Amino acid sequence: MQGPNQPLNQSCCCYIHCCRDDSRDQADLQAIAGTKQAQPDGDRTHTETETALRESEQRYRQLVELCPDAIFIQRGGKFVFLNPAAVQFYGGTCAEDLIGTFVLERVHPDYQALVRARMQQLQQSEIPAPLMEQKLCRLDGTVVDAEVTAIPLTYQGEPATQVVLRDITERRRVEAALRESEAQLKLDILERQQTEELLRQQNQRERLIASVTQQIRQSLHLDTILSTTVDNIRHCLESDRVTIYRLDGSSQGRFVAESVNPEWPSLLRTTMRQAWLKHYLDQYQQGLVSVFVDVQQAEFSPGMKRFLQRYQVQAGLAVPILQGQKLWGLLMVHQCRTSRDWQAHEIDLLQQLAAQVAIAIQQSELFQQVQQLNAVLEDQVQERTAQLAQALNFEARLKRITDKVRDSLDEDHILTTAVQELALGLEVRCCDTGIYNAAHTTSTITHEYSDSLSAVGQTIEMTARPDIYQRLLQGQHLQFCICDGLLIRSIQNSSMILACPIVDDQGVLGDLWLFRPNTDTFSELEIRLVQQVANQCAIAIRQARLYQAAQAQVAELEKLNRLKDDFLSTVSHELRTPMSSIKMATQMLEMSWDKAGKLVSDPSDRTSRYFQVLNDECDREIKLINDLLDLTRLDAETEPLLFTAINPHCWIPSVVEPFLEQARQQEQQLQVQLPAELPTLHTDLDILERILTELLSNACKYTPRQAAIAVTAQANSEFFWLSVQNSGVEIAVVELEHVFDKFYRIPNHDPWKHGGTGLGLALVKKLVEHLSGTIQATSQANQVSFTVQLPIVPPVLTEGP
Repeated sequence: MQGPNQPLNQSCCCYIHCCRDDSRDQADLQAIAGTKQAQPDGDRTHTETETALRESEQRYRQLVELCPDAIFIQRGGKFVFLNPAAVQFYGGTCAEDLIGTFVLERVHPDYQALVRARMQQLQQSEIPAPLMEQKLCRLDGTVVDAEVTAIPLTYQGEPATQVVLRDITERRRVEAALRESEAQLKLDILERQQTEELLRQQNQRERLIASVTQQIRQSLHLDTILSTTVDNIRHCLESDRVTIYRLDGSSQGRFVAESVNPEWPSLLRTTMRQAWLKHYLDQYQQGLVSVFVDVQQAEFSPGMKRFLQRYQVQAGLAVPILQGQKLWGLLMVHQCRTSRDWQAHEIDLLQQLAAQVAIAIQQSELFQQVQQLNAVLEDQVQERTAQLAQALNFEARLKRITDKVRDSLDEDHILTTAVQELALGLEVRCCDTGIYNAAHTTSTITHEYSDSLSAVGQTIEMTARPDIYQRLLQGQHLQFCICDGLLIRSIQNSSMILACPIVDDQGVLGDLWLFRPNTDTFSELEIRLVQQVANQCAIAIRQARLYQAAQAQVAELEKLNRLKDDFLSTVSHELRTPMSSIKMATQMLEMSWDKAGKLVSDPSDRTSRYFQVLNDECDREIKLINDLLDLTRLDAETEPLLFTAINPHCWIPSVVEPFLEQARQQEQQLQVQLPAELPTLHTDLDILERILTELLSNACKYTPRQAAIAVTAQANSEFFWLSVQNSGVEIAVVELEHVFDKFYRIPNHDPWKHGGTGLGLALVKKLVEHLSGTIQATSQANQVSFTVQLPIVPPVLTEGP
């Protein structure tokens, strides 16, 4: 099989459908085609003929290769040659993608039969096929529209067909879009015409509705409204009669308004039986319209048909006039001259006007009702104004009572304020309060505001009136009238009583009683005010009692704390003298034994170890006693301060120096890190040295081997910060807030079993506060840091005399 770059058969003739117009190429093609019958003359040699053929073939191939239209040759129904445009047209990458495949495979199934017939006809007639449009399939399955023409030829000595294709998909799309646009344009023109007609009709309806509505609003007289409506409708619809029929509660209705052409009889004030409309009443009730084009073909009751014929009605419309869910009447339009096909816009117009008539009717009826209600409304307004004024007065009184009881923690003051404010605000004869005992069996009147004999101090057995106190104990208020002669309070001439419990979420504390000297009941506003005051009293009483209990507990705790401090101070003083004596006796005994030669310097000697234990324990106990005494003096604020100027660069290293050897022996790293400039600090040197010594002792005690201890300092114009930080240990957050408590030791935080009393850090905090400073403990990233903040100049030095 010959590829696209192989020479074409010299005897082939071709037909190219393209855009080029080259006379030379046409002449060459004609010369090639002419070789099928012509014979070379004697003047042309065979060699010249072959040369001419090759040149023509070369020009032809260039022409085919450059042609923008797709050109291919098929032989035996298969592709044997394609130019680049044809390869691109079918979606291939090279001609080999298609050569050898059947041409019909690239034709849409709907056109395969037609193409097969044309190919057979083309081979038989050898006449070029006329231009036609068909659908072809590309290699990726997409379908394209193409113009196709073909011509028979001889290719490599065998019959073949040359086909020229042009992709017209975009043209077809544009043509379809143009057709669609043209159809849409026609449709838009038609819709515009229809819209214009609808707008004209709508404008006419709106003018009529606006006119009728304006005239209706200008009058509240029903007859005028109805007459205006029917006149406007008849002239707008050009009908013979427009009338309004009103239903009544009887079996008949009456025509109450009409506009009629003088040549037709009038229906005004004529009655019509409602029974003739019984088939339509449900329909009218639902707002539906009754329409008949010709009375002869309408399905009416015999009575209704005779009525319409009597008044020469040929066609008609009936639109219901509804007042809410009630059928008030009908708006009717009659055509008497001929039958009439009613239009939708006419029906819609009548429905809108019927709605306006219904509104006008309602307005007219409401106008009469409004006149009657105005007087009643005025009375209600005055009554409501009085109620609002009373509510505002009660609200202001409640706020005043609430502010007074909330600002007090005195139960007597709370209840006195409540009964006085309620008695004056509600203008009652008496207001008192009863406080229940714990068992809720008795109520004792504790506070009262009354113009009669006092009942304060009276105790009431609740079992005497269970009907009252059971409801009060359930948190319910009640009002009642004393009519049985049984007086619960020793107050005479009282008729109406309001009892309200003083209750909160923990139970009932007591009650409030109000006595009115007449039979007028307490209003809802008054009851609500008493309930709110009772609620506020319950809260205030509970707070007052809690405050009193807390005060008692505070006093008891302060008493216990003083006893504890006195005990510690006494014990410390009592223990200090014997411990000093024991220490001195131990030292004297040790000196005596040493002079007698009974002590050996060997640490393994038992006697030497005993003396060492005695000395260490005496020192520890004496330090504990001194710490307790120092804490006692600091708590009593009797420790005097001796201020002096301190140079931190000289003082801090001197305090740290004794601990360097201890840190070295414990394989710890102790460092001092001070900035180049630090201000002079004014404070008590002994106390500050005690603070730093305690912090360093604590750090050396709890820092593991190979860990580091750092002493740092920094300052600004107001404060001086001194920090002692050690690594290798961390304190939990929940424990940090307790490390400065007396006798507090962190659980499981002494793996080295150093022991201790828990007074060191508590004493440090007291000493820091004595110097007007603060101390803070932090712990994170396996480090613990204690930071002391001191004023550069203590406040006592800056305060005036």
